[in-house]
Amino acid sequence: MYEVECKVASPHEPVRERLSALDAEATGTVEQVDTYYDAPHRSFPETDEALRIRREDDGVRLTYKGPLVDSRSKTRAEHETAIGSAEEMANVLDALGFVPAATVEKTRERFRCRGYTVALDSVAGLGTFVEVEDEAETEDEIERVRDGARDLLAALDCDPGEQIRTSYLELLSAAETDERPPNE
Repeated sequence: MYEVECKVASPHEPVRERLSALDAEATGTVEQVDTYYDAPHRSFPETDEALRIRREDDGVRLTYKGPLVDSRSKTRAEHETAIGSAEEMANVLDALGFVPAATVEKTRERFRCRGYTVALDSVAGLGTFVEVEDEAETEDEIERVRDGARDLLAALDCDPGEQIRTSYLELLSAAETDERPPNE
């Protein structure tokens, strides 16, 4: 499975108005705390991978994201599973030599529109963003899903040409060091 995502920095109020005009369905707001890990056998920032424990209002998930596979969106292979305890999973990762690298905290307001999930994210230390995403089962579907996400961004009065292909983790790291992240 591939997560196909298009993300732009944007104020939320005009996007909420466009979502309303497009009859989008509000599906809830959650608080997310993501703890990212680096591996003992390779550097995830260098390989463009991510491993995280996500704490959310409705539970805890472990997620692995592979390197970007598309040059026009933030598309990656993604594997995710629910876990019972963030603390015990952190203990397992620690025992295997994985090291916590950073934490990203955000409030995510979700909508469904034209078959896509639209997230209005307020990220601590970064600001506000709009993400449009869906899944592609195969590599052959990536282009279709990506183009639909870009079209929806445009319908929300967001410029797909201003897309950010880096993760919030990379953006926070760059902000801390006053550097521009890769892929920008």
